Amino acid sequence: MDKILVTTDFSSNSKAGLRFAIQLASQNKFELTFFHSYYIANLTSMSDSAFADCERKEADKIQKKLNQFVESVYRDMDVVSKKKDCVINSAVFADSNIREYAQENKFNFICISTRGLGKLKKIFGTNTSSLITHSTVPVIAVPHNYRRSEIKNILYASDLVNLENELIKVVEFTKPLKAKVEILHFNYPTEIKTNKNVINELVKKNSKHNIKLHVEKINLAESLISNIEAVIKQSKPAMIIMFTQQNRSFFDKIFFSSNSVNYSFKAKIPLLVFNKI
Repeated sequence: MDKILVTTDFSSNSKAGLRFAIQLASQNKFELTFFHSYYIANLTSMSDSAFADCERKEADKIQKKLNQFVESVYRDMDVVSKKKDCVINSAVFADSNIREYAQENKFNFICISTRGLGKLKKIFGTNTSSLITHSTVPVIAVPHNYRRSEIKNILYASDLVNLENELIKVVEFTKPLKAKVEILHFNYPTEIKTNKNVINELVKKNSKHNIKLHVEKINLAESLISNIEAVIKQSKPAMIIMFTQQNRSFFDKIFFSSNSVNYSFKAKIPLLVFNKI
């Protein structure tokens, strides 16, 4: 059974990630673990033993708060709370705490709510961009205003490079949901003409998984993200899947952040990001 680590900071915005994870679990047998990263600093002259006792009491309060927070989301969605775990873990940095916990405990996905921020803050200061940029575990970024809806149609934005291997991951995720998949590719004027026979043969091979190909001419007057958003407006998918290149230089990550990171801060629908190999 696939496992999803669902993060929350107890804010109302973070409820979106919980709602989406709960919706996923209603369509497939995902095992959900709700996770809160916290840190309590000893800013007083308290002895080590006294501080340890204080920290245990605070941890108990945080654990109780997490349990209640999760239950409140289930109640608001009118969904019966099934088997789940609520975990708190202490670390100075929340993003690395989430990544390490997910990797060590072999989670299949990390689910986190996101909200648009300024460029420097989104590069240096948000957990979502850090997870997408560094996590070896695929990340689901959910817009803060997400409302529950059945996942029937999924858009997979692809450069068609390594399509066959990427499709394996896409199908593994979408097949249990019984969702249709639309592969979206943009043709650039300078691009070598796509070998449509090879691509169509691959799509035909996966036709039993409700997959179709959508090739669109890129509008160079707009950004790639704007082009994707225009297709989303027409197709109205429940979510979008992208693959991101993580092994780029630090300079590239600052000034040319990946399309998946950029999109996560403008997204109106949930985004699932895999690491592009």
